[in-house]
Amino acid sequence: MAGKDIEKLIKLVAKLPALGQRSARRIVLQLLKKRESLFLPLISAMQDVAQNVKTCEICGNYDTESPCPICASTTRDDSVICVVQDVADLWAMERVSFFKGKYHVLGGILSALDGVSPEDLNIEKLFYRIQKDGVKEIILALPATIDGQITANYLIQKLKNFDVKISTLAQGIPMGGELDYMDEGTIQLALNSRKTL
Repeated sequence: MAGKDIEKLIKLVAKLPALGQRSARRIVLQLLKKRESLFLPLISAMQDVAQNVKTCEICGNYDTESPCPICASTTRDDSVICVVQDVADLWAMERVSFFKGKYHVLGGILSALDGVSPEDLNIEKLFYRIQKDGVKEIILALPATIDGQITANYLIQKLKNFDVKISTLAQGIPMGGELDYMDEGTIQLALNSRKTL
């Protein structure tokens, strides 16, 4: 039986997504066994990130700079914005290294069940960016779930007030699929096969 402090650490690690008590216990044991080479550097890196991470004022990405390197880049296409639910989806898209436009993180999706309304999402800033930056295309890269489709339909209706092409990711993303769990090839296929609405 582990001591009180170790048990507290195990319980905290177990709260991370996709981890249960047994996985958390194995992780903590590995950290304790490799205290100098893994545990202490991990603590230092976590403190640095906790103290220095910012939310990008333009797109909503996490980084130590604001605007983030993607928004600050002069080589990326300002006229195309890919709208995603969360930062995890932005990072999934970036893993592919295929998309060369900019991003916009909504910070969630509409959900009557969870009480998430348009006012709770980062939608108004998207409209502001479209007007300010001369955006020509919006790619809706939202989950293929009912709430994801409701959010996409809401945005499509609102985006009709702007002179922009609207497209969605196509083949490759299965119904009920989340971008963060897709491999790079699937995301690239979906991006290549996007369709105009």
